[in-house]
Amino acid sequence: MSTPLRSTPLVAPGHTRPITHLSFSPIQDDSSFLLVSSCKDGNPMLREWTGDWIGTFLGHKGAVWSTKLSLDGSRAASGSADFTAKVWDTYSGNCLHSFPHNHIVRSVALSPQATHLLTGGQEKKIRIFDLNRPDAEPEYLFDSGLLSHDGTIKSVVWVGDHTGVTAGDDGKVKWWDLRSRELTKTIAYSDPITSMELSLPTQRLVVTSGKNVEFIPALPHSGHNTHSLTLRYAPSSASIHPILQDRFVTGSMSDEWVRVHSINGEERDVLKGHHGPVHCVEFSPDGEMYASGSEDGTIRLWQTTPGKTYGLWQGTSTNGH
Repeated sequence: MSTPLRSTPLVAPGHTRPITHLSFSPIQDDSSFLLVSSCKDGNPMLREWTGDWIGTFLGHKGAVWSTKLSLDGSRAASGSADFTAKVWDTYSGNCLHSFPHNHIVRSVALSPQATHLLTGGQEKKIRIFDLNRPDAEPEYLFDSGLLSHDGTIKSVVWVGDHTGVTAGDDGKVKWWDLRSRELTKTIAYSDPITSMELSLPTQRLVVTSGKNVEFIPALPHSGHNTHSLTLRYAPSSASIHPILQDRFVTGSMSDEWVRVHSINGEERDVLKGHHGPVHCVEFSPDGEMYASGSEDGTIRLWQTTPGKTYGLWQGTSTNGH
């Protein structure tokens, strides 16, 4: 009986500290896409879909916790421990705007046309910046008093044209109408939110909290159901296959492994390669691979179907463990 092919990861080096966040762009007009990585070394890196390095955004003076790309890949936004959020030109690498905050910025999101920026972090406040008027004062989204959440805001995402979704250490996921600046929906969990990512092709939010993973309709009144699972461990991050939606991958702070689960929660594979806890995972937009970022300072790219000729693998996956 032949041994199933094991996924042989490609290692994307370059960072010198733990990787904190990974984000792919949508598929572009030329069928390629981009990957941007955030790191405690303060230098977000841009890569081609193959994992090859394109460039590094230089300018932050502290750990970068979140970096997101615009839909067309022409802009990147980053949030840092240096109390700033920055917007970058991905072609030149130049910093276009730098927005000061009063505490660490943990998450950023660009609007679909890259005209506005949403930020959140340890101030517990959500800001909206108009990139066409970068010198104007930001607008704020408030729930009660002067705060948007009762804990550090871990993630902000921009859904469609007018919806912002935020998640925090207070265990709450909140939906906001960005036209009226009003709160429209809240879901509360018993544990802090450790990650929340928008799966753009599936229009789902993938949320991790405690030992739970939830796949939630991105728009608050879409009519689709929420799919909830409880794992035997606490995931740090999770990402759903963007096409098939039949599996998801996770990382965890409790070990060094990347796990593949079927959509019903069954553990299908355990991938060993990192040398430190896995902070973040993310599927590529074509579903052919997923990326993981670790405390060990490396990004690893894993094939969804080991042995398939794809990108830099070119059939190099081999049998064995």
